[in-house]
Amino acid sequence: MNLSSMLSEDCTKSAVLFNSKKRILEYIAELAHQHLPQIPEYSILEALMTREKLGSTGIGGGIAIPHGKLKEVNSPLLVFVVSQDPIQFDAIDNQAVDIFCAILIPENQCQTHLSTLSGIARMLSQKDFTKKIRHSQGDQALYQLLLSGAEQVQDK
Repeated sequence: MNLSSMLSEDCTKSAVLFNSKKRILEYIAELAHQHLPQIPEYSILEALMTREKLGSTGIGGGIAIPHGKLKEVNSPLLVFVVSQDPIQFDAIDNQAVDIFCAILIPENQCQTHLSTLSGIARMLSQKDFTKKIRHSQGDQALYQLLLSGAEQVQDK
C-alpha cells in the first residue's frame, strides 16, 4: 500500500469553507471528478453518500475518512480536504470534523481498500501530525506534508 501514489496535488485542499456534510462531500466529488473525468460527479457523490448511510465515516478527533468503491476507478485515489471551520459530520465522538481524507477504490479491490483505510487511520492517529495538517499554509504545503506522512506510514 503506497499512500503517496494515491495522492495528487490537485486533490489536496486546505482552508476550504463549507458548512454542511453534504456540501463537503459534493466538493470532494467535484475534486475527484476533475482527476477522474470519466466518472460523473454524481456517481462519485452517490458512492460516498451510500457509504455514509451505513454509518458515519467520522472517526473522531475532528477526522473523517469518507470512502466509496466504484467499478470505473482503476487505481485508488485520495482526496484530502481541510476545512477552515469544523463541520458537523455525525462523527462517533459527536465532534465536528475539519480533516477529510476521502478514498475512492476500485470495486473489486477489497484488500487494497482495507489496507488503505488502515494506513490513513495510522497516519492520522498521530496528534502532532494532525496539528500540522490543521495549520498548514496552503494547498502545496499540505500536499508536501501529506507526502512525508504517507512515506513514514509506508516505512512502518
